[in-house]
Amino acid sequence: MILKIVLEPSDEGGYTVYVPSLPGCISEGDTEQEALSNIREAIELYLAPTDDDVLIDDEAEVRELVV
Repeated sequence: MILKIVLEPSDEGGYTVYVPSLPGCISEGDTEQEALSNIREAIELYLAPTDDDVLIDDEAEVRELVV
């Protein structure tokens, strides 16, 4: 999956980085490389499924789709 990110220098030093297509997915780092590593982890956590994501009806079918 390819996502666009926004990497901005922070007023306090370091960098802030966020993913416009994933609301609330934001991170930061002291260096550009650290900020990129941190946002990668934040994206993985943001997209990780949880058991309570969806309540599924007994007649529903669950499938996976690669995007």
